[in-house]
Amino acid sequence: YNGGTTEDIKEVVNLVKNKSYNQIHLLGFSLGGNLVLKFLGEDPKVASCITSAVAVSVPCDLYDALLQIDRPQNFVYQKRFLKHLKEKLYQKCKDFPDRITKKDVDQCNSLIDIDNLYTSKAHGYKDALDYYNKCSAKRFLEDIEVPTLIINAIDDPFLGKLCYPYEEAERNANLYLETPSYGGHVGFTDKGTISYAEKRTIAFFDKENLT
Repeated sequence: YNGGTTEDIKEVVNLVKNKSYNQIHLLGFSLGGNLVLKFLGEDPKVASCITSAVAVSVPCDLYDALLQIDRPQNFVYQKRFLKHLKEKLYQKCKDFPDRITKKDVDQCNSLIDIDNLYTSKAHGYKDALDYYNKCSAKRFLEDIEVPTLIINAIDDPFLGKLCYPYEEAERNANLYLETPSYGGHVGFTDKGTISYAEKRTIAFFDKENLT
């Protein structure tokens, strides 16, 4: 995940287009799903070559998802994420000592601290809130012009209420939202080795192939 920019997706899509494929389908999970949705809506003309897309367990409102992760019941997850991100930033301290210091990283006690210190600044945003606002896919959903399915489980521990875009799906005939009761975050276990989300993705792609 590269801070909310969609340049990597554009590069891959252009490469595939040059290979003369008849159809291009996109599938994204979690923050990757947010990026896919943002790509589809921020420039519909660029995304017009996409046949259909599916996004699973999407924190389409990044700030709302952050607040959800910060809740006491997600303490274990938050600490794990924070530890992982700080380890990466310590490496950045070695690579760019004039831009970020170990003291800066040590003072980060939450995910928003990380985003204020590094994520936002590294990608040209004023601060974490500016980054969340401009990179949240939710603000682009109404402009999506290709068939797109969002699968967000109700029991996803990382998604707040604003991450379930019911109104946007109602207003946009190209946008479909499924909110199964169970599935957690990118879980969706089912009988056999294929998950519910995988089955729905294949079915959605097949359906759009026929229309």
